[in-house]
Amino acid sequence: MKNLLFVTLIFSFAFAKAQTSLPEITLKNLDGKEISLATLSDDKTVVVSLWATWCVPCIRELDTIAEVYEEMQEEINFELVAISVDDSRSTRRVKPAVMGKGWEYTVLLDPNNDVRRHLGNPNVPLTLIIKNGVIVYRHSSFTPGAEDELFDKFKELAG
Repeated sequence: MKNLLFVTLIFSFAFAKAQTSLPEITLKNLDGKEISLATLSDDKTVVVSLWATWCVPCIRELDTIAEVYEEMQEEINFELVAISVDDSRSTRRVKPAVMGKGWEYTVLLDPNNDVRRHLGNPNVPLTLIIKNGVIVYRHSSFTPGAEDELFDKFKELAG
């Protein structure tokens, strides 16, 4: 019985740990350059948005943030990293979508859904704020006005 309890505690701890940080994997950006997720928030606080080209709320969220991105960067100095969870069949649509929208974000490709699986979240959009390598804010779904909550939370954490 003690062994079962010990094993359960170890798996619970491992699962909880996985939920508080991004996985230590490398993803490619739209130009094919490899970016390590472990280095995303080494010296800064970042917003990470998991999205897909087929996800209407994801596109709305990223469009809404794009409208105020430059202004908000000046005010609170943050970076947004958009991680596409499009699979290998739809990954080819990501770059044209990003270019068509004119998004100035860093966009990474995760066709195997490693990040989403690590976080235990089957739904997109998923927005995270990461500070010192730790997920300090998590929000799933998008409704108009959610970006205000995101920026308020970010100001609180970045300050």
